[in-house]
Amino acid sequence: MTHSLDHLPSAKEVGTYDPATLAHNFSDLHPPLTPRQAIIESQRCLYCFDAPCVEACPSDIDIPSFIRQISENNINGAAETILEANILGGSCARVCPTEILCERSCVRNHDAECQPVLIGLLQRHATDHMQFESHPFKRAASTGRHVAVVGAGPAGLSCAHRLAMLGHQVTMFEAEQKPGGLNEYGIARYKMTDDFARKEVEFLLEVGGIDLQYGQRLGDNLTLDTLRQQYDSVFLGLGLGASRMLGLTGEDAPGLMPAVDYIKTLRQTDDLGSLAVAKRCIVIGAGNTAIDMATQMARLGAKEVTLVYRRGTEAMSATDHEQEIAKANGVRMITWAQPDEILLNEQGQVAGMRFANTRDQEGRLTPTGEFFEIPADAVFTAIGQGFEGESLRDATAAELARDGERIHVNEMFQTSLPNVYAGGDCVKPGQDLTVQAVQHGKLAAHAIHQALAAQQEAA
Repeated sequence: MTHSLDHLPSAKEVGTYDPATLAHNFSDLHPPLTPRQAIIESQRCLYCFDAPCVEACPSDIDIPSFIRQISENNINGAAETILEANILGGSCARVCPTEILCERSCVRNHDAECQPVLIGLLQRHATDHMQFESHPFKRAASTGRHVAVVGAGPAGLSCAHRLAMLGHQVTMFEAEQKPGGLNEYGIARYKMTDDFARKEVEFLLEVGGIDLQYGQRLGDNLTLDTLRQQYDSVFLGLGLGASRMLGLTGEDAPGLMPAVDYIKTLRQTDDLGSLAVAKRCIVIGAGNTAIDMATQMARLGAKEVTLVYRRGTEAMSATDHEQEIAKANGVRMITWAQPDEILLNEQGQVAGMRFANTRDQEGRLTPTGEFFEIPADAVFTAIGQGFEGESLRDATAAELARDGERIHVNEMFQTSLPNVYAGGDCVKPGQDLTVQAVQHGKLAAHAIHQALAAQQEAA
């Protein structure tokens, strides 16, 4: 697929360019709490004994405890409580859909206030203001074992940190030139500001015992067979790297691009004004990536941004909160419509898209026979990502059992191959959430530790 937007104007050339406005548009989406606000908000918590918010947290953070610690102005204690369960608690506080997880379960929703405790912002307050003289978690005595972790995204980083704490030596192999995975490359810029993803990784690595190697891509210059031979155990935190295609003629035309590719460029640029911007653009999809893409294009200066989804809003995977963000930025949402034809101009560039109206007929998505067209200078697809099977093309990797296209693991995150574990988006269980990937990595690390200890006792 061609990823060219070279024919489009830059943000500096669209509308009235104002660097200050552009900088404001990509500043923090949710301003952090002040110390006084954090104290007041923390005192609204009832510190439930059998807290439903903890049950709703994928990473098992002891939420009442850290909030009580904030109320007592024990910020380091609160941060340590969070990070002990979720070493990427700072980024999760920014990107986790707390509105449908812990905050939805807050008992405050059922009292006269009808307002949950702002758990996400309190978690961010603790992790933003912690001041440790040294890394708060110390490594156990060396086990003499060496574990390979493939992928320096949330699952891999979480696994590596916990393994290091347990006394193992860890080598991480990352395909990109920076660690962080989606936190570095795939989150809307206004959700993760001030180079926070990099700073969080640097803090994580302070535990010691973790070596990071970049430009190492499984299936390219790295094979699972080699890793199994050279390391005592292997963890695969591969994520999802392949953007799904529409399957329409003209999908390689200039002006059509996977949303994740554009977001990656946007997050890495130092000059927002240099980014290519479509005056009129279409985003196809219904998840958070689609919302992020549409909102960011609007904030860059696009005059018309239309998000199109084949089903109704109630079926969208993006939360109501995310949908409201898009609407507040002027994004038009059209539902019950699916792509039918990519429209091209005389130069072979994207000029718009033809859509077929759809309806739900006895649980099946069915075309109504009606069509409509939307003119656009660019179309961004956010219809999901698939597992990049090329990364597992060597003979050993091909033996891995699958759940559909993803890697099959048991309840201990062990794959069908001995001493090979996997977690995060590349496995079937759970939702494709950062906090879920962190939990997978943590639990897999404990499983690896137990297996290696058992092998040593049996030797």
